[in-house]
Amino acid sequence: MQPVVTPTEMAEADRRAIAGGTPEAVLVERAGSAVAHHALRMLGGSYGRRVVVVCGKGNNGADGVVAARELGARGVGVDLYALADGVDASALTRSLARAHLAIDAMFGTGFRGSLTGDAAAGAAAFADAHVSVLAVDIPSGVDGATGAVEGDAVRARETICFAARKPGLLFEPGRTHAGRVHVADIGIPIGTPRVWVLEAADLWLPQRAPTDHKWSAGLLVVGGSTGMIGAPLMAARAAARTGAGMVVCGLPGRAAAAQASGEEIVTRALPTTADGALDADAAGEVLKDIARFRALALGPGLGRDGATQLAVRKLVAECPHPIVVDADGLNALAADPGAFDARHAAGHPTAILTPHAGEYARLAGREVGPDRVGAACELAARLQAIVLLKGPGTVVAAPDGDAIINTTDGPALATAGTGDVLTGVVGGLLAHGVDPFHAAATGAYVHGRAATAAGHPDELVASDLIEALPRTLERLRSGRDPWEG
Repeated sequence: MQPVVTPTEMAEADRRAIAGGTPEAVLVERAGSAVAHHALRMLGGSYGRRVVVVCGKGNNGADGVVAARELGARGVGVDLYALADGVDASALTRSLARAHLAIDAMFGTGFRGSLTGDAAAGAAAFADAHVSVLAVDIPSGVDGATGAVEGDAVRARETICFAARKPGLLFEPGRTHAGRVHVADIGIPIGTPRVWVLEAADLWLPQRAPTDHKWSAGLLVVGGSTGMIGAPLMAARAAARTGAGMVVCGLPGRAAAAQASGEEIVTRALPTTADGALDADAAGEVLKDIARFRALALGPGLGRDGATQLAVRKLVAECPHPIVVDADGLNALAADPGAFDARHAAGHPTAILTPHAGEYARLAGREVGPDRVGAACELAARLQAIVLLKGPGTVVAAPDGDAIINTTDGPALATAGTGDVLTGVVGGLLAHGVDPFHAAATGAYVHGRAATAAGHPDELVASDLIEALPRTLERLRSGRDPWEG
């Protein structure tokens, strides 16, 4: 896993490194040298190449000055502009017109607010010139803590950052502005981070053992209501494609169970209300038979009937197995979160919640806000649950403050039913015995990569993800991500 540190944590790491005997000037030289070497790779060599470097006043600018010096020593033509001296816009435009690369060293990860003056003009000039940009640590104009952008910001083709990734490189719109991110080690120990980026080698992808049988990885999916039977079936099929050996889909009423039966997914009729919603008595029926399974997925398509919400809360409080809760299951818990206290007091495995921004707001009583890591960790600690906060830059947070930022999600997933598929993937991993935190993190990664494997991102539908899961898992089990970069 790759560590992620906030700008404040990075500044403290810098201070520790300097106090430990590494002069600041040495760190600047290392950083500037790393920028120069990366620029040469982007240029494909030095012969006949020209680079424009725009530097700010702080250490970020100092890194740019060192990079400019080293590139010049390698034979690259360098035009260096310093914000402190004022930037002639016409001269910068002419330089960019003949440049093969621009280096943005104006502002670092501590930047807040919006670009003004020559910095804003520089960002606009980069864009107008259509030249490839290498950003130093973070594109200028991007908030290093959140990825937020107010006004203009540099759009980089690639970003080179030091010691560790920063949150602003992982959340939109900063993630898009940063382009491809590279981390350079310049000898700054960063301590023990609590936030990480998962890589393919870190995934928890179990395989069936020679002694396994179908119930070795049994999953019960409970969901559905009138007109919403497809959602739990989607989750069930995704779980089966993730390797769950036996998937039973519990649905409200015999008619729904009969309508949905067939193929690999076994259906089971649960008590129903007169309106076709899951009745409160369904919780007792599920709990009587839950010992046969290893995990429970709860919520897809349930609706918001009062009796259904009672069933959800009872299942969350009393199910002794790992559980993932999505969709209207979350809305039931938002109305009365006491089930989490009961679950925690009983010593049951930590529940996984998979809210999108709207569901998060109902659970937390506030909007997500710009700090997605902080929002997910706060809710996880309060509910004593694992929170998989969906969205651009999905965050998986544990009650103890550990968190993983997923980097595989994308706009292709912004279509109906993909959340049900994610619930099924996570449920399938839980059924295989993967612990809840790692099941949530691995599930988010696999889910995103299945969208990539499926192709046609603008026309993707949820069933495409399910079909892509087997080849996605097969490729990721190598420990390498063939879609990375």
